[in-house]
Amino acid sequence: MSLIQNQSLLFRAVEETQPGEAWLGLFHAFWPSYRRWYLQSGDAARPYYLPCVRALREHMPELMPTYETLVNLAGGGDLEARFLSLFCPPPYVAACSQAVWSGEHPVLVRNYDYPAQLCEGVVLKTTWNGRQVMGVSDCLWGLLDGMNEDGLAVSLSFGGRRDVGDGFGVPLVLRYVLETCTTTAEATAALARIPVHMSYNVTVVDRTGEFATVYVAPGKPGDIRRTAAATNHQHKIEWHQHASATATVERHRRLLLMLQDSELSADTLIGAFLKPPIYSTAFSRGFGTLYSAAYWPTMGRADFFWPGMSWPQSFAHFTPGERLIQFGEPQIQT
Repeated sequence: MSLIQNQSLLFRAVEETQPGEAWLGLFHAFWPSYRRWYLQSGDAARPYYLPCVRALREHMPELMPTYETLVNLAGGGDLEARFLSLFCPPPYVAACSQAVWSGEHPVLVRNYDYPAQLCEGVVLKTTWNGRQVMGVSDCLWGLLDGMNEDGLAVSLSFGGRRDVGDGFGVPLVLRYVLETCTTTAEATAALARIPVHMSYNVTVVDRTGEFATVYVAPGKPGDIRRTAAATNHQHKIEWHQHASATATVERHRRLLLMLQDSELSADTLIGAFLKPPIYSTAFSRGFGTLYSAAYWPTMGRADFFWPGMSWPQSFAHFTPGERLIQFGEPQIQT
């Protein structure tokens, strides 16, 4: 047996205080793919411009100035404006794990499991609304996970239900939380009220170590739970095929058992995210772990890591650059 490297992803760290040339470069790089994704079911399947803007203004008005700036940078087109609202986008399904260690220096640890060709791979640091925010970008201004300078950290995982409804793509909701909230209580209140288009589990921790996971789903308020771990189901397994393919029950059980150990250290928890069942090598099926991240609220630091490699970043010392990560699965070499 040998490890055949069959996929790769270029990760980039980008810092830009206000939207400008750096963001526009990312837009030009990713827009052709996002355009195809957004129109996969035809233009009529997506909402018109006015419902998009009205929804954004109603539920996340603090984002409007940034939204308008980004739309103008992108050329001001109707399609770009609708896409950037992230209101009622096409469905997408991931398989992720996340957990909070709430010791002296609390840490939110997560694995992001997704097809490599569909991940931006951009660690973006901004100060768009007067507050520094750092995290992994999605849909050009949403976030898969991240932290703000006040020590609030968030992470998302798919919630294991196929229902789709009227609401926002949850990466934009994570951006909103980090732009406007400072505590877990504020974050969970926002997550509970903002409508989302699919089911997700959002885990939150602040610099005091206060944590929660919010089960969000279309058509209902978010369910705030004081649980420190989440994988890809909520109250029960509803999509059995996905649950089996992603080992969501096994991963969740492993995390809960670890968190029940009073001797558990942050380093031990982080190490578990690089080992099965939490770490996934199912790259050919679109469920491989593309990156792991550890957010340290009291230190303003985020560590991005892979087997044998780490990439530390922080608000005080953010280093733009690139890392080419190779992925592969054990196969018989003939």
